[in-house]
Amino acid sequence: MIYRKRNENRKENMEHTTNEIKEKLEQRLLNKLDYSKESSDEEVKELIDNLFLQEEALRVYTVEQRQELKQHIFHALRRLDFLQTLLEDESITEIMINGADSLFVERKGHIKQLTEHSVSEEKLLHIIQKMVSGCNRSVNEASPIVDARLKDGSRVNVVLAPVAINGPIVTIRRFPQNAITMEQMTAWNSISPEAAEELKLLVRAGYNIFISGGTGSGKTTFLNALSGFIPSEERIITIEDSAELQLQGIPNLIRLETRNENVEGCNAISIRDLIRASLRMRPDRIIVGEVRGEEAVDMMTAFNTGHDGSMSTGHANSASDMLIRLQTMILMGMDLPMEAIKQQIASAIDIIIHLGRLRDKSRKVLEIVEVDEYVNGEIRLHTLYRFEENRKEKGQIISGSLEKKGAIKHDAKLKAAGFAV
Repeated sequence: MIYRKRNENRKENMEHTTNEIKEKLEQRLLNKLDYSKESSDEEVKELIDNLFLQEEALRVYTVEQRQELKQHIFHALRRLDFLQTLLEDESITEIMINGADSLFVERKGHIKQLTEHSVSEEKLLHIIQKMVSGCNRSVNEASPIVDARLKDGSRVNVVLAPVAINGPIVTIRRFPQNAITMEQMTAWNSISPEAAEELKLLVRAGYNIFISGGTGSGKTTFLNALSGFIPSEERIITIEDSAELQLQGIPNLIRLETRNENVEGCNAISIRDLIRASLRMRPDRIIVGEVRGEEAVDMMTAFNTGHDGSMSTGHANSASDMLIRLQTMILMGMDLPMEAIKQQIASAIDIIIHLGRLRDKSRKVLEIVEVDEYVNGEIRLHTLYRFEENRKEKGQIISGSLEKKGAIKHDAKLKAAGFAV
């Protein structure tokens, strides 16, 4: 017991000493850097090596400890400090910071708290400013909420005081470096081969597709995979709040991203502005990353004005709920009779794909429906596929399959594209 206590005390003293040395070396390095020119990563690493040779306190450290300390200092100066190691860990899909002393990560759908990383609120705020400034965004007490993205495509949401009570809140959603394909999703049983093949024909034939699902259900990932079926000769415009889409194999691609208002509270560029601008850029298809509000009006206009094969995503609990949410969002942007709104939606959207995150943390396509027609004040949906869970099998992993329920009724686009129905 006494021996264990001594080891714990020795470890705490070692960590405290290491932190002191790290802070001291960081400050000395900052003083040595030449700010009149842009220093390369190699030059910074060389300066760190020279400082380590001069620091007598480091002589008791092992080679591994010295290398780890060098990496910490380099990341603090040139990268995102303690977050850099987590961002380089491909098993982590989400990083959640709830104030300076609370850090959680998600691995394979399971959330775990990390206690080995500690940082002051001042340091965390410095890291936040480094992240948001990298994509020309700003966040402060006057404008305490911002969405941004990192160089690797990760999505960042920041909330500061006075909105955030328990300190700076940072949520980072990480995406795979290599875009996931529909073949991989089929191998993971996220979608059946039959459904994937039918979606391929629908995308190539120019059906307007809307992807719905809850938070973390994989809407953006599925949209990326679905875009792999778009013919490479087409001109595509993507419109997003924060650029996340990774469309592959499309040379004629334009990527547009919204801009927050400046410090004077003006010159913001919204999704609505970008959709209207995109209509003058001669697109074959328009892909809106996600609709959350009044921009649904302009999205429906784009879908209804000859841009066949356009796509978007939105939050909902089911395909039918997505239609209700779209009606509400359109009302936010334009005062129209409900009958006119429903007719617009029925005319604009051909297919709704609903995704879900199941209790075993797997992400699957739960439903694929065809928007049939508007009759007697209601939009009729025709189910093409539905996920059926195998209730007979007991266990933590959910067993089931995406079952075929019906065939496409509105096949004009398929016939026009030369595909057999």
